[in-house]
Amino acid sequence: MEHSGKWRIAIIGSLTLGLAPFYPEPHIVGKIRWVAGGAVGMHSIDWFDLVFHPAPWTSLLFLVLSGTFKALKR
Repeated sequence: MEHSGKWRIAIIGSLTLGLAPFYPEPHIVGKIRWVAGGAVGMHSIDWFDLVFHPAPWTSLLFLVLSGTFKALKR
């Protein structure tokens, strides 16, 4: 896959899957609040959500950092 395609997928994934559902608040925000409140009643699917909703952001961060390090090496 070409380099610009990786960026496009990471950005679109971060804005859609990373924040879905959008109403009443992003899903990941609710999960973080739940964990901050003690994670009482969380099940394995909730932990799965907590790990995989930020996955597009993680790939975007990886692309940014790898591009930065490549630019610094030059």
